[in-house]
Amino acid sequence: MTSEHIAAALKRVQTVLGRRPGMGLQDDAPATAVWQDDMRVVVAHDNGTRVATDMASELGGSGDLVAPGWLLRAGLASCATTSIALAAAAQDIDLRGLEVRVSSRSDTRGLLGMADARGEPVAAGPSEITMSVRIAASGVASERLRALVEAGCRCSPVPDLVVRVTPLVLRIDVDAG
Repeated sequence: MTSEHIAAALKRVQTVLGRRPGMGLQDDAPATAVWQDDMRVVVAHDNGTRVATDMASELGGSGDLVAPGWLLRAGLASCATTSIALAAAAQDIDLRGLEVRVSSRSDTRGLLGMADARGEPVAAGPSEITMSVRIAASGVASERLRALVEAGCRCSPVPDLVVRVTPLVLRIDVDAG
């Protein structure tokens, strides 16, 4: 797919949504996780795509598969990369390269429900997330590429979820049988 084709598609969608904003609201495809055994979980998309996760051997897993937290980082990196590429196409910038790396720092004590030295619960999620972007385009000023990356990340759904701290609604169904 050429960047011109992407830009044309974006313009068509923007035109439609400009006329009928309600068409932009949709339910996102759910991810359904099913515990297999030990620490292995398989997550499925309605289209049949499946991703298996496991934990490190220190936590009772095999360590052979990616951990669930990696999927968050992968989603952040993939979503940001996609949004930056969309922004580049919309601005008629031909990218030579684009790479997004997401890393984080976590404290395993939070996963285990432990407290710190003061008796305060340790957070289960990452205390820090870093997104590093490498971008290249011939004949485009570095300031313009930096602005492109920043704009792309602002419009990227998964990074936005993290920045805005989207509320989580927890629904529990207990099978008494």
